[in-house]
Amino acid sequence: MITSIVTVLGYFLPLILLITVAKSAWFKGWLGERLISFTLQLLLDRKQYHLINNVTLPTDDGSTQIDHILVSRFGIFVIETKNMKGWIFGSANQKQWTQKIFRHTSRFQNPLHQNYKHTRTLANCLGLADDNLFSVVVFVGEATFKTSMPDNVTYGRGLVRYIRSKTDALLSDQEVAVAVANIQAGRLKPSLHTNREHVRHVEAIKRQKSDAKHCPACGNDMVLRTAKKGAHAGTAFWGCSTFPKCRKRIKQAA
Repeated sequence: MITSIVTVLGYFLPLILLITVAKSAWFKGWLGERLISFTLQLLLDRKQYHLINNVTLPTDDGSTQIDHILVSRFGIFVIETKNMKGWIFGSANQKQWTQKIFRHTSRFQNPLHQNYKHTRTLANCLGLADDNLFSVVVFVGEATFKTSMPDNVTYGRGLVRYIRSKTDALLSDQEVAVAVANIQAGRLKPSLHTNREHVRHVEAIKRQKSDAKHCPACGNDMVLRTAKKGAHAGTAFWGCSTFPKCRKRIKQAA
């Protein structure tokens, strides 16, 4: 009987493990990046567009990880991939965007802000002007934008259309070759250790941000203020940092 149970477990445990991994955020992110990498290599001329995936660059406070860098005469495209589903709400200036799946609502960092650091770090490493780099955010999966998005926030193959829309030559062939070589030379060696150290850095940033309060109405930071007038004069409260555009306030906990 014990032998039979062990045999059954031997069949099901790998399946359970596979399902668990497939549902993890890490696997969804990895799969999204692979899909975008495949799409770019399939639909763009490899002689003109040089794709470098999963680039981790050192920064003053740790490291930053870029999903894809596409180097061409028409500029350098810094690409952030999001494998998400549900309704997506956000704007270029909001610090946090909203994902809604049926009745479940969650917030995540504005990917444009996230990719801004990537773009600035890469520009500094290459010694190039900001005008030579393009920040792009691409969503894969079953996500639907429920608010108007900038041109550089797109779905799947819309990424290729955005890249092809840039037709002015910004870099010479020599500058393209130098940029590719410098990225390869300046990146941290791809390894499990590099990924682990970057994850630790990201988790530390998340812990710091977890103490901050965010406006439940618009997602921007809340600021501790003191009422100056009325019956509650002298009472502290949390008010949205975008006031008077957003007038949401929260009573400070005792």
